[in-house]
Amino acid sequence: MYKYVIFDLDDTLFDFHRGEVEGVRKLMKQEGVQHVDQGLQIYLSINKHVWEQIELGEPSQKLLDTRFALAFSKLGITVDGKELELQYREILNHNFYTINGAEQLLQDLKSVGTTLIVGTNGVKKTQLDRLDGSHLGQYFDDYFISDDIGFTKPDKRFFRPIFKRYPTITNKNTIMVGDNLNSDILGAKRVGLKNIWFNPQRNINSLDFKPTYEVQTYQQVENIIKSN
Repeated sequence: MYKYVIFDLDDTLFDFHRGEVEGVRKLMKQEGVQHVDQGLQIYLSINKHVWEQIELGEPSQKLLDTRFALAFSKLGITVDGKELELQYREILNHNFYTINGAEQLLQDLKSVGTTLIVGTNGVKKTQLDRLDGSHLGQYFDDYFISDDIGFTKPDKRFFRPIFKRYPTITNKNTIMVGDNLNSDILGAKRVGLKNIWFNPQRNINSLDFKPTYEVQTYQQVENIIKSN
């Protein structure tokens, strides 16, 4: 059994997409967008590009403060991007949706003595508020968040504080679980950790590297962790 399991949060344990869609739609309606579904797709496309830049090491807050201004400009509406980002952040802070079965998975792993570690990109306050509000935080021994660390996955430097806090971590006793190939899986591979790509949507891997494992269910995650 793996001694340490590092978990990503968004769309790995939290149903981030559900909260994201609700939040963006709310802001679109607030600003008078007539075709909200179209506006949502424009935002999601811009946001994807923003996070790709962040994962390449660009300053996160500066980029996050531009995403709403860019999205609304394509809809012919001028907004204060920073202000909408603040409003959106407040909505996200109260997005406590979890993926069905997430808490049971953490309970099962905790009950057999696994050390559970959060290793996630994102804004510190948002992630901590959601861990508290969703009650998932009680299962974790430690939290490592890019906003606090100063580096985002897949940067190898993201993992340095984890290795410093847990010097007995090795590639034989530790595994990373995440939904994102570009950040979670590539990041784990860069520091020599085995990894589980949580892929319930059965997305196609078109990248030039493979995860150690690919799964669609939490039961598969649990089986892999316990069978090591």
